[in-house]
Amino acid sequence: MLGEADALAHVHAKDTWLNEHVIRVHGVLDTTPRDQITQRAWAFRTVGYGQGEQAWRDLISALRIAGYDGVVSVEHEDPLLSAEDGLAKALDLLLRVRPRSTDDPR
Repeated sequence: MLGEADALAHVHAKDTWLNEHVIRVHGVLDTTPRDQITQRAWAFRTVGYGQGEQAWRDLISALRIAGYDGVVSVEHEDPLLSAEDGLAKALDLLLRVRPRSTDDPR
């Protein structure tokens, strides 16, 4: 029988900011151009800049509880940060929230 981790082939880390005002008026399906962030219901953001650190802490912990110990690929489509800055910020957050055993020096 397959465990939960066996069903996970690959994990992508990608965050989304939600514009509650626009969502209440128009819903979440949005075709507004991505560069018009204030008019959109949502926008891709750097990991931790959409749903916040606790959401990522919970997600990474859930992956580990399920037995997943594989790669987490960072996707960057944040229109407010460069790819280099977004990747650095995402890695900083993901490394900070990952569960570590006592014998892991990293």
